[in-house]
Amino acid sequence: MKKVLNLFFLFFLWGAVTQVIHATDSIFVRETRIPILIERQDNVLFYIRLNAGENQTLDDVVLNFGKEVKLSDIQAVKLYYGGTEALQDRGKKRFAPVEYISSHKPGGTLAANPSYSIKNSQVENPENEVLLKSGQKLFPGVNFFWVSLQMNPGTPLDTKVTAELTSVTLDGKEVPIKMVSPDGIEHRMGVGVRHAGDDNSAAFRIPGLVTTNKGTLLGVYDVRYNSSVDLQEHVDIGLSRSTDGGKTWEKMRLPLAFGETGGLPAAQNGVGDPSILVDTKTNTIWIVAAWTHGMGNQRAWWSSHPGMDMNHTAQLVMSKSTDDGKTWSEPINVTEQVKDASWYFLLQGPGRGITMSDGTLVFPIQYIGADRIPNAGIMYSKDGGKTWKIHNHARTNTTEAQVAEVEPGVLMLNMRDNRGGSRAVYTTTDLGETWKEHESSRTALKEPVCMASLISVKAKDNVLKKDILIFSNPNSTQNRNNITIKVSLDGGQTWLPEHQVLLDEGHGWGYSCLSMVDKETVGILYESSVAHMTFQTVKLKELVK
Repeated sequence: MKKVLNLFFLFFLWGAVTQVIHATDSIFVRETRIPILIERQDNVLFYIRLNAGENQTLDDVVLNFGKEVKLSDIQAVKLYYGGTEALQDRGKKRFAPVEYISSHKPGGTLAANPSYSIKNSQVENPENEVLLKSGQKLFPGVNFFWVSLQMNPGTPLDTKVTAELTSVTLDGKEVPIKMVSPDGIEHRMGVGVRHAGDDNSAAFRIPGLVTTNKGTLLGVYDVRYNSSVDLQEHVDIGLSRSTDGGKTWEKMRLPLAFGETGGLPAAQNGVGDPSILVDTKTNTIWIVAAWTHGMGNQRAWWSSHPGMDMNHTAQLVMSKSTDDGKTWSEPINVTEQVKDASWYFLLQGPGRGITMSDGTLVFPIQYIGADRIPNAGIMYSKDGGKTWKIHNHARTNTTEAQVAEVEPGVLMLNMRDNRGGSRAVYTTTDLGETWKEHESSRTALKEPVCMASLISVKAKDNVLKKDILIFSNPNSTQNRNNITIKVSLDGGQTWLPEHQVLLDEGHGWGYSCLSMVDKETVGILYESSVAHMTFQTVKLKELVK
């Protein structure tokens, strides 16, 4: 009898131990690597995936901020319950059943959606250690929680927050946590320059960014009023202007908008995919974009045809500003100057252009040739923008490109390659009459077939005192996620892992544009996972330690 009791006790003890092991093995925490938007009331800091048995309760969660964190910048820390997981999703190991804060719902991008989240706790003006009380009843199976961070208005853009989720208590017992994200994550601040629904627009896409001679940041983009789809639609070119390094942005301007031109509705007069350039010799700013007239609201990529007039083919139009981006000229149509009549579609490489060291203005371009194959190249002006020319494409089956002057008179064209996997890179010494493939082409810079950004910064213009190239794109071959800034110290031949900073691991549209804010800081305007147009800054000494 004694032996039977001992066996029963051992069986009971083993059952209790396995229950504890099951419980302790089932709390997983993932720390995010996405921008913390200063204007947002909620930013996802941690996801919690908890596999519960019956009659369990989450008592509390404890979070610790890093010692270097300026706590006065933090307005609140919150704990939300996100509900349960569908049985058929168990093998997917998700950390959220839905997106808790939408980046695409007009008017609903700044705070947690109450339909998807129950607030358990909120701690205002937190100390280094934050106790987030819950009392949430757990349902059998997987339960989701998340920790939100809210910053105070006026938090500096270069602020970084480090945090650690140190304990979770269930039914009065602290249980082990399994972290599934890298150590040492720094949460970087950002500003949502454009959110879905701003100025009654459904979406904002295709960023371009420059810094004027006066230090003003000018960001351009598509204002896509009805939806996020490409031309032809009701699309204008919008511009946001910042005179304080990107902390705040003025009311949106519309440098290019055609309305009901030619008796057709606004949606059949869309203009989009902007590229912006600063003439550094005069501080005149140029914007170039594609205007589509007619086309029956079909996609312009297939509905623009050979010819020159606006009823058959997309028009290449420009606008200029001589007052630091405050006001803009009437549209200037340069189609006749640069388009070949046999081409189906000529448009700019969206993003930005450059002024070469000799004063030549250069924009990247792309066109669909008579064979229906797209090609990337450049257009240039030797007379301050009065006249423009195009020579030859760099490589066929390429599209959205960016251009940089890597040496005096030497241009590098970094192109979206429809073959996928990596960027195509070519150089020219004669403004595009001839091209040479660069050593890094199709090998050094991976991409998921997307737009990217490239800028050249000379030693005299940066704190590192070195000639550098700076590049940004989705650092992936499959999806438009992992937006990353990279630096090359050898003219683009290599892009070493130690000279990179990941900004946004989330999924988005993935387009980006870079510009130096000052000698110490690079700025980026991009389509992030948290806002349609997000602006962030990174110190060069963080990129090149």
